[in-house]
Amino acid sequence: MHRRTLMAAALAVPVGAVVGAEAAQAHRPGQPHLPATIALPDGFCPEGITHGTGGKAYVGSMGDGAIYCTDLKTGHGMPLVAGTSGGQATGLAFDAECRIWAACGTMGGTAVYDESGTCLAMYHLGGNVHGVAATSTNVFFTDADHGKVYCVGLGRHGSLPGDDGVLTLALPGGLGEAGACNKGIVAAWNGCLIIVQAAANRLYAFDPVTRAAKRIDIGRASVADADGLLLRGNTLYVVRTKKNKVSKFRLSHDLSRATLVDRITDADLDCPSTITAFGGRLYAVNARFSTPPTASTEYCLVRLAD
Repeated sequence: MHRRTLMAAALAVPVGAVVGAEAAQAHRPGQPHLPATIALPDGFCPEGITHGTGGKAYVGSMGDGAIYCTDLKTGHGMPLVAGTSGGQATGLAFDAECRIWAACGTMGGTAVYDESGTCLAMYHLGGNVHGVAATSTNVFFTDADHGKVYCVGLGRHGSLPGDDGVLTLALPGGLGEAGACNKGIVAAWNGCLIIVQAAANRLYAFDPVTRAAKRIDIGRASVADADGLLLRGNTLYVVRTKKNKVSKFRLSHDLSRATLVDRITDADLDCPSTITAFGGRLYAVNARFSTPPTASTEYCLVRLAD
């Protein structure tokens, strides 16, 4: 695998020896065995999250590209990938081959790790790589600054490709303009990708095969300042960072409409960036974007009732 010098210098590298870290386990009444919040390392600057095997979840750091592994059942965690100066890990995705894909923000690429934290591959994609969605045949990435979607096509049995497996897909006019701020991305049942535009206040469905796109009607609801997305069946969860809530939408089968059915809030939310699901619960990343990050700034995951 060809590795670019710039990417190798800035992206995170695997941890040789990991040390377990106890997480805070504040329990909610009636749920004595599930932690209400799960502590992340101080100063971690979390952004993305993905659910792995069992109760494991992986959280990425915007501050240095580190990845932290935590057990959602117990709250215990440990570092998986060490951070490096200038590194970033924004969106994360876990694929069918049990690999962790990390979008690397303004570094313009992605790094692929196994569950031990070993770096398997790195790919240069382009601009400000933000959200990630993995399918059985492709891994897709949004560009927060430009009207593009990046695609890494997987080989036979999900094998990792060479650099020639990377494609750049231009979004069509009217949806791909600069400044719309493409953030979260998920793969829907019909092969389309659902993408949220935080600045343009839009949800849309994009077909990566035909390159056609259509705006999803959300009625009077809003997805402004949205970040991460989660799709469970025909239910789409949209994380509203500045609003400290998660908007829950019901999608029509043809993806023409999203009906707002609930707004999920919690007193512990502090500028959440994205969510994952496990055991019938949602887990939000408290990114705390409004709090200046320091080495002692506290961060956590917050368990939400769906």
